[in-house]
Amino acid sequence: MRLLIVSDAWLPQINGVVRTLSRVKEELERLDHEVHVISPDLFSTIPCPSYPEIRLSLAPGRKLTRLVDHLAPEAIHIATEGPLGHAARRYCLRRGLQFTTSFHTRFPEYVSARLGLPPAVGYAVLRRFHRPSSAVMTATVSLRHELKRRGFRNLRAWSRGVDTDLFRPGPKDLYDLPRPIFINVGRVAVEKNLTAFLDLDLPGSKLVVGGGPQLPALKRRYPNVHFTGTKTGSDLARHYAAGDVFVFPSRTDTFGLVLLEALASGLPVAAYPVPGPLDVIGGTGTGCLSENLADAAIRALNIPTQRCRTQALRHSWKACAEQFLDSLQPIC
Repeated sequence: MRLLIVSDAWLPQINGVVRTLSRVKEELERLDHEVHVISPDLFSTIPCPSYPEIRLSLAPGRKLTRLVDHLAPEAIHIATEGPLGHAARRYCLRRGLQFTTSFHTRFPEYVSARLGLPPAVGYAVLRRFHRPSSAVMTATVSLRHELKRRGFRNLRAWSRGVDTDLFRPGPKDLYDLPRPIFINVGRVAVEKNLTAFLDLDLPGSKLVVGGGPQLPALKRRYPNVHFTGTKTGSDLARHYAAGDVFVFPSRTDTFGLVLLEALASGLPVAAYPVPGPLDVIGGTGTGCLSENLADAAIRALNIPTQRCRTQALRHSWKACAEQFLDSLQPIC
């Protein structure tokens, strides 16, 4: 199959959406599918307000039309709801072509956290965006239930995977810091609710791995926390392995790919009992979910490494790619 993925999030961005799409692309190509990506690097862009690492494509309609006409895909998946996603949606509707979409990010909550706009307004916009989609792919059961309550239709399961060869238990001597080390990995941005972790009264040390718009301010505010900036590949894997407990304070992630990476590295998880952690950790015994995040972090120290690793081994990128294929629709 000749497949086109249209995404406003792509390399060199580092986030769960990009990791998911890039790994699924690799797996599909191993299965002999031809995969093309239309992404912001093909267009003139401007930085996203309040998040300059994200680039927004400027007036992409005409060029996107030429690219899609040239590629002549057999299926089109629109991964994001940004300028490219809207341009691809218009293209498909004008031509009477079927397409699929995915719901990766709780933009209404993110916009509300930054601008104070009621989430209901944002969900109305997203509901309209996804309404013509043949299948709206979502990562978790709880997210599908929530979106259904909000009026979304054609919801399909599309879980996530983890590279268990890259992320695995390893040496704990990367940093000479007091133990235990409580670690968080991800974007350093307001929607990640990092202050809920950084304000906790915990023994040992706190380690934050990642970059983002909040990084300079949080480094000034929390001088006793060790901030590493962005890490990738084997360097990132060593940072995971160096920790003792993975603390995930986000209340808005739709899945939390970092949860699987932590489990694969042998780290138990402490998180709030919200969608994402409830779906990934749930009753697996690989983490502690509580509104008292400090208590959850302390209790998680007693969870065996191998139990976490075993749970992560159940999630493969090949299975994720096959599930994605099952929900695709031919354009005609």
